[in-house]
Amino acid sequence: MMREKLFDVLRSPLVTEKTARANQENQYAFRVATTATKAEIKAAVEQLFSVNVMAVQTLNVAGKARRFRGVAGRRADWKKAYVTLAEGQAIDLGQAN
Repeated sequence: MMREKLFDVLRSPLVTEKTARANQENQYAFRVATTATKAEIKAAVEQLFSVNVMAVQTLNVAGKARRFRGVAGRRADWKKAYVTLAEGQAIDLGQAN
């Protein structure tokens, strides 16, 4: 996979209290492209961070309906991926290779 495509698949890491607890179990969460497949996500994480991925779980997050100054609007739908790494491996989300 080309390096430009890696950054199209993986949009950003998700850092929340829930994902911080998941990091202790070797799971990391990423915001990914809505068209990305599990195989593409696995390849992108392996190439970008030089780790072995054991499993990828994805879910689609529906955008919420919101109002701003009386005007109805809607946030965009997005996709989240939980990536489980092999035992003894970790990702430093502060810096990619």
